[in-house]
Amino acid sequence: MFGRVPRRSNNTKYYEVLGVSSTASQDELKKAYRKAAIKSHPDKGGDPEKFKELSQAYEVLSDPEKREIYDQYGEDGLKEGMGGGGDFHNPFDIFEQFFGGGSFGGSSSRVRRQKRGEDVVHSLKVSLEDVYNGTTKKLSLSRNVLCSKCKGKGTKSGAPGTCYGCHGIGMKTITRQIGLGMIQQMNTVCPECRGSGEIIRERDRCPSCRANKVVQEKKVIEVHIEKGMQHGQKIVFQGEADEVPDTVTGDVVFILQVKEHPKFKRKYDDLFIEHTISLTEALCGFQFILTHLDGRQLLIKSNPGEIIKPVPSP
Repeated sequence: MFGRVPRRSNNTKYYEVLGVSSTASQDELKKAYRKAAIKSHPDKGGDPEKFKELSQAYEVLSDPEKREIYDQYGEDGLKEGMGGGGDFHNPFDIFEQFFGGGSFGGSSSRVRRQKRGEDVVHSLKVSLEDVYNGTTKKLSLSRNVLCSKCKGKGTKSGAPGTCYGCHGIGMKTITRQIGLGMIQQMNTVCPECRGSGEIIRERDRCPSCRANKVVQEKKVIEVHIEKGMQHGQKIVFQGEADEVPDTVTGDVVFILQVKEHPKFKRKYDDLFIEHTISLTEALCGFQFILTHLDGRQLLIKSNPGEIIKPVPSP
């Protein structure tokens, strides 16, 4: 974005909003924002505009480059450099960097759509007997779960490791002078944390997960195959896939693969079997024992005089 160097305007408002002096350190800014944001949060009955103003003030003053522009030219300087509007982050995002959540147990003042983890899909081979009689399969699976030691934060203290390059925002603002009276300001992904907003130093890493935030867990799942289930039918275990921080856990899905049976063939809910008989048996009668899928012994017979006609295979 390009623009002329703006005239000097009020450059004390943001300091007044946070209740700090113009020489306040980063730690003082954080403490001031934390205290004021809790009081003014909409979920605690605070003023939404005041909450937004606090977040804007902290976002500017916590960024050394933005703060320098603000100290020299005030809000007009920021608007000029950002293209006229002031490109601020969502105030709830900044709040969540401190507290890890946007509400205090009540109804949240905004609805956030969390990312959803991927489903884990397995093929489960079963016999025709399994889907006829019904059965239960016990399967041992491994999956990633959030580290209980650090609660998925990756640090010894259990608090998120904030990137000092971007102060947890994930973006950095680069300002440079490109000509006489001309400045350029661009937002770019923070190179230190690659946009994640956090960096965990070696000494701060959780000893249990080594800053991976997850550990591997083995679990036995009982898959209940109901009578009459079809080839290709899905059995879903909701929320049993790999856990990932700040992500809705995906599902584990089993897709039934019914193996061919040496005798029976299934068509919808019917069972067919082919049995070869001689011409004499077709004219004079016959009988034989058929073992069913549930183990029952069925007597199949034809009386003399009952002519058996061939039928096409299913």
